[in-house]
Amino acid sequence: MKLLAGFDAGQTHTRCRLSVVQNGLHQPVGDGEGPGVSHLDAPQGERRFLEAISTSAEQALKHHPDGVIQAAVVGASGIEHGTGLQQRAEHLVGQALAIGDDTGLSKVLVTGDERTALRGAIPEGAGILAISGTGMIVLGRDENGLEHRCGGWGWLLDGAGSAFDLGHQGLQLTLRMADGRLPDHPLRLQIWNQMGCDSHAAVKARVVQQDFGTADFAALAPLVVEAAAKDCPGAEEIVQGSAAALSSCISTVAQQLSLRSPLVVCHGGAVTHLQGFRTAVQQAIRQSTPEARWGKAKGDACDGALRMAEALSLRPR
Repeated sequence: MKLLAGFDAGQTHTRCRLSVVQNGLHQPVGDGEGPGVSHLDAPQGERRFLEAISTSAEQALKHHPDGVIQAAVVGASGIEHGTGLQQRAEHLVGQALAIGDDTGLSKVLVTGDERTALRGAIPEGAGILAISGTGMIVLGRDENGLEHRCGGWGWLLDGAGSAFDLGHQGLQLTLRMADGRLPDHPLRLQIWNQMGCDSHAAVKARVVQQDFGTADFAALAPLVVEAAAKDCPGAEEIVQGSAAALSSCISTVAQQLSLRSPLVVCHGGAVTHLQGFRTAVQQAIRQSTPEARWGKAKGDACDGALRMAEALSLRPR
């Protein structure tokens, strides 16, 4: 069986979907999951990338041990299009899948996960995809295929509008409560209990441990959004500010691409599962870009990667 493989490699987990194309339509034949990835230059970055791709592909292929992958496209967090990093990642995909030209797969593409997600959500035409999960990024495309990206420069530089941002700011808020700068609130104990901490000193020690990262900050976001809905003043400010940051990226992309009435599709756990945050984002967009139209995704990032893999498979060697 000749297969196409599409991967969605995020910071929290990685998905692989296999398909065959019949009568011009993709027929999914296998799905698999693996761990998340980090920037390739981060500590253990290449090892994590290899493990994510190989584990998710192995699961997806378990019912097709004799399948031959014709083309594979990976949308990965931290990959900048057109860089040496992209070439390194493509070499690693070949390693992870144990493939080479003599095994039938010579076509591999690794790109930013925002591009595969945009292709899946809005397969044709103009539109804007806002991703707000552990991290955030906004990418748009005009009718001529020109793309513009805003935000998503990594949590150290540009995390506003993400679950990481909500959780990180929420944790900072609890420290101001603990030392008396702000009135105490049940949110402090809720966050500290989730982290297994009983003091601000314990919090300080916990966040520098090797096993505590962006996903752990992001896991605090639901508590912050819930507190905001219960009129916790500091939490309300955090939610509104983070929503405004994401909205600003959306309106900027619309302006850069001259999209007067842009179709906006939202992806990611923060903006889809945290209703209070989603409402705040919608309200902010209505103020900054009143003509925006909210739409539903046609497909997910794996679907987008598979569409790109199909195009890749049809190119001459």
